[in-house]
Amino acid sequence: MVQLHYLDEALLVAEKPAGLLSVPGRGEENQDCVVSRLQAIHPDVLTVHRLDQVTSGLLLHARGKAMQAALSAQFAQRQVGKRYEAVVEGLLAADEGEVDLPLRVDWPNRPRQMVDTAQGKPALTRWRVLARDAVACRTRVALEPVTGRSHQLRLHLAALGHPIVGDVLYGALPAQRVHLHAKALRFTHPVTGQTLAFESAPPF
Repeated sequence: MVQLHYLDEALLVAEKPAGLLSVPGRGEENQDCVVSRLQAIHPDVLTVHRLDQVTSGLLLHARGKAMQAALSAQFAQRQVGKRYEAVVEGLLAADEGEVDLPLRVDWPNRPRQMVDTAQGKPALTRWRVLARDAVACRTRVALEPVTGRSHQLRLHLAALGHPIVGDVLYGALPAQRVHLHAKALRFTHPVTGQTLAFESAPPF
C-alpha cells in the first residue's frame, strides 16, 4: 500500500517511499510503482508529476483526464509550490544561494543527466542551509526547484561540489539511501479553487 495524505473525487496526494518507481518502467520487473498501486484501489488515478525512484515524499495524482489536464497546467505554468529537503556531503560555505545551470540527458549514460551550456534546457534551483554537522561533514539543506528538470536537484548540488548523501550516480559515497525528500507541496484545487498545502517530514 501507498500512504495517502489526501483523497477526494478530483485528486489524491500520496507519500512515495524511496526505492519505488513513480510510474511503470521498462520490463516486467519494473511494473510495480506508485500509480499502479493506487489504480488497484482507485482505477481513475492518473499521474501528474513524478519523483525519481531514489526520492521519497509527496506525489500528486489526478482522478480522470480533465483533472489531470488542469493539474498538469499548474505545473507547466509554475503555479505549484514545491519544497525538498536533502542532506549533502561536505559543509556548504554560504547560507543560501542558487544554481542556474542548463541540463540535458547524458545519452550514452542514461538516465544520468549532464550540464550543457550550449544545448541544455534552463534549470534553476534555490537552496538554503538548515543545519551543518561538522562531525559527519554533512549539510542539511532546503531546496526549491524553480524549474522541474529530470535529476535537477541531484545534479545541481553535485555541481556545487556537494552531492546528495548516497547519490552514487553523481559522485557521492554509497549510503543506505539517497537523502532527498519531497517535503512540501502547495497547489490550487482544480474544482474548488482552494489552496491546498501538504507537508511530509523527511525520514532521514
